[in-house]
Amino acid sequence: MDQELRDKYEVVIGLEVHAQLKTKSKIFAPDSTEFGQEPNTLTCPITLGMPGVLPVLNKECINMAILTGLALNCEIPKRCKFDRKQYFYPDLPKGYQISQYDEPICLNGHIDVKGKRIGITRAHLEEDAGKLVHAGANGIAGSSYSLVDLNRAGTPLLEIVSEPDMRSPEEARNYMEELRSIVRYIGVCDGNLEEGSMRCDANISIMPKGSKEFGTRAEIKNLNSFAALQKALEFEIDRQIDIVESGGEVVQETRLWDDGLKETLSMRGKEDAHDYRYFPEPDLMPVEISREHIEQIRAKMPELPRAKEARYLNLGLSEYDASVLIDQMNLALFFDKVIELGANAKTAVNFIMGEIAAYLKENHIEITETKLTPENLAELISLIEKNTISNNIGKQIIIDMMKDGTKASKIVETKGLSQITDESAIKEIVKKIVDANPQQVEAYRNGKTNLLGFFVGQIMKETKGRANPQTVNKFVKEMLEG
Repeated sequence: MDQELRDKYEVVIGLEVHAQLKTKSKIFAPDSTEFGQEPNTLTCPITLGMPGVLPVLNKECINMAILTGLALNCEIPKRCKFDRKQYFYPDLPKGYQISQYDEPICLNGHIDVKGKRIGITRAHLEEDAGKLVHAGANGIAGSSYSLVDLNRAGTPLLEIVSEPDMRSPEEARNYMEELRSIVRYIGVCDGNLEEGSMRCDANISIMPKGSKEFGTRAEIKNLNSFAALQKALEFEIDRQIDIVESGGEVVQETRLWDDGLKETLSMRGKEDAHDYRYFPEPDLMPVEISREHIEQIRAKMPELPRAKEARYLNLGLSEYDASVLIDQMNLALFFDKVIELGANAKTAVNFIMGEIAAYLKENHIEITETKLTPENLAELISLIEKNTISNNIGKQIIIDMMKDGTKASKIVETKGLSQITDESAIKEIVKKIVDANPQQVEAYRNGKTNLLGFFVGQIMKETKGRANPQTVNKFVKEMLEG
């Protein structure tokens, strides 16, 4: 679509993000929430909606919701309650979902994303539905029937509803990425979009530039990747502009993103609150939340991503290194432990962003899947700072440390890698290399000073990287220029 045509309209976006809480059991039942088990093995009479069963609220869900609300700058009301949301779908065994309607657990929050404040209307607790597995001879795209897996039914969700404050697909993506980072750092959700433990519905509309009245919105359901979110919104913007420009009207509806076709498809007319016939859940009492309990949870709040980033910059890390560490939580937490042990921050981040990151990428693993410990990396850095080994030797042995967990000092002792600091011994080796390369000596003295690196390299090769680099440089210059 022509950019000039796009510029006639302003985009309005709000997101409803569903974060699956990291509890061991479901929100109202004792079933496990473990992912990837055989279909319909994590169920019980409560999950299946059998007659006569009663839900029992998982207290940890309340605590996790409060912690999230505090991290999102929300108000935590003194009371919240649960409601029945009526709708009929094959993977909803009771025929209704227990959710929160008019008295949610979190209200009126916000987060700042790349300099812009995005309002958060509410965050409320609810149970997840099951999952339909489309099958049959024609495959997923043209399935002849569907199977129901209720393992996910009853899994605790926290639905975080933003204000319609985003004005571009990029802003929406940045918001969701920041939200994912927050819930991961506070430990309430693993943020695994591929497994569906975090997903979002996007509400999007367009209006003429300068207008104060929002257009009719469409809702795009179950977006489970940052790329899908951005692409679906970009497509929907063009679709709605095309409709308006051709004299039509955008209808309120629920749509689905088809990643194969790269377009949104209509699912059904959008329901409003009255369509769900909400009423208070009669089997669950309202929850009273004391101010003392909130403060106890606030006291357990870990360092949030933006505060961590600011601390990293104060330690002397570059903006790039700080942002990469923040995005890879396991690396950031590992780095924090290394510097807590007294290691130099810049040296530590150089190892983590260099040899360690390359090894992890090559083997498609996380730092937690290696045998490297923060203690071992801190010891390695200490050996370098004490000139026991050179930085190059450190880079050579870090891979072995990740593979087998051996301490740096043990590798250095076993392989005889201690740095040569005896100046007379180094001077003798420098003289040997200089005498063996008369042509390069003459070229250096005739102005090719970049040959200094050649001589240093030869000496480091001769000593297998064990010679002190500063001492080598000093003696090479003395002999070449003397």
